[in-house]
Amino acid sequence: MARTYTFGPFRLDAEAQVLFRGAEPVALGQRAVALLGVLLERPGDVVSKDALIEAAWSGLAVEESNLTVQIAALRRALGEEPGGERWIETLPRRGYRFAGPLPAKDDKTKPAPSTASLPLPDRPSIAVLPFQNLSGDPEQDYFADGMVEDLIGALSRIRWLFVIARNSSFTYKGRAVDVKQVGRELGVRYVLEGSVRKAANRVRITSEPIETSSATHLWADRFDGTSRIFSTCRIG
Repeated sequence: MARTYTFGPFRLDAEAQVLFRGAEPVALGQRAVALLGVLLERPGDVVSKDALIEAAWSGLAVEESNLTVQIAALRRALGEEPGGERWIETLPRRGYRFAGPLPAKDDKTKPAPSTASLPLPDRPSIAVLPFQNLSGDPEQDYFADGMVEDLIGALSRIRWLFVIARNSSFTYKGRAVDVKQVGRELGVRYVLEGSVRKAANRVRITSEPIETSSATHLWADRFDGTSRIFSTCRIG
């Protein structure tokens, strides 16, 4: 069964783990989407912190600060709609509840996945997928996302290269992906995967371009530097 929740201008596809605002996907991690799904399932009810942590970090021992970070990310995303940041209320020492527009829940049988593939453009094409945050600090997600956004912007200035837009690439954030499927869904010949590890003022960035038709890693590269470099310049 596929579950969707529609509230205000937003629609949560719980099966695909994607939040949409209108027709545009909203960049949210898998854990934030899981938390939103639990809150929308019980609108107006207080959901305990323990229940939310179990939903997003099942079987893992995590600090409550991780929950706070993901709730803050949700509020920022919902804040794209005026007043949306207030749709998730904090109940001190009790938990959180969804206090926004009453969501309309739609349970329906999920149709068989389409086997159709987007045609490849007549020039080299690439999608830069969200980089993994290996820092152990959820707040560094924003640093990793910023690196990817800069990289997409730099590659987009190469006229002979077809680059998938950020909104499409970031629908895969927090999801285990099959690069062959990504290639079919986005119509690209290559994807770029990578990771970011930031500790104190040191940064390590790794990247791996992959050919989608064969899932072959073409090469891998690593950059080590200081965070000061990234605060004073942009990629490209």
